[in-house]
Amino acid sequence: MPTLDDKEQTVGLLALEFDALDQLCASLADPQWEVPSPLPGWSVRDVVSHIVGTEAMLLGEEAPSAEVSGLDHVRNPIAEVNEQWVESMRSLSPSEMRSRLHSVTSRRMEALEAMTQEDFDAPSWTPVGGDETYGRFMRIRHFDCTMHENDVRAAVGASARLEPEGLRSCLDEVETGLGYIVGRRAGLPDGSRVRIDLSGPVSATYFVAVDGRAAVVPGFEGDPTVGLEMPADLFLRLTGGRADGQKRIATEVRRSGDPELAERLVTHLAFTI
Repeated sequence: MPTLDDKEQTVGLLALEFDALDQLCASLADPQWEVPSPLPGWSVRDVVSHIVGTEAMLLGEEAPSAEVSGLDHVRNPIAEVNEQWVESMRSLSPSEMRSRLHSVTSRRMEALEAMTQEDFDAPSWTPVGGDETYGRFMRIRHFDCTMHENDVRAAVGASARLEPEGLRSCLDEVETGLGYIVGRRAGLPDGSRVRIDLSGPVSATYFVAVDGRAAVVPGFEGDPTVGLEMPADLFLRLTGGRADGQKRIATEVRRSGDPELAERLVTHLAFTI
């Protein structure tokens, strides 16, 4: 069933995220733009280029032509388009990058603010499939930009920005993939019961049952087959496949239940492409 998201709330979260990205990029020293990010093959500059390129594409601009298929970290058609934008901005100065970011996000905000709730409820292609709404697409955009903001922060040694309302929206997006994570990525056997408890600025508890296929459920009786407890921001980094998240597993994730299955799950939480 298509996801209906409140237009004012989602646009408000994107506005806050775009402003946070503007401020973060303005704080970077020139050498920091070339620091490797937690994403394979991408520097801080490349992460920002990806954000700029995606928002430009949503304004109707075409990706510049570039040969990127030979790069090891480009593994699917979406990644190829992303990389074409990234390649097109490799020679820009930090000040030019900041200008590009500010320009494209300002224009995107004008377009988003002019939309109605009906526009947000309209059918739309999204990175998770075509049977969805434009509002869901924009919730995914907020999730993506938030993840990339914290990619930059991790790269330059800055603390993660954990704004509760935005964090909650990101967790709502990850919740849609928990069945896939438990059943397909981790491959937990039929009959498994998983409980995940998150703490921090936003607390949450998720229950996943594997009965033929894995799905999020309201709850279950008895002890879980696997229990995981961790900070909410770490959960986002792990489900997003970020290397900096993997480094925190040993000290910040508490596991219970079947030790082998718990280890399998915690090391196979990544589900984004």
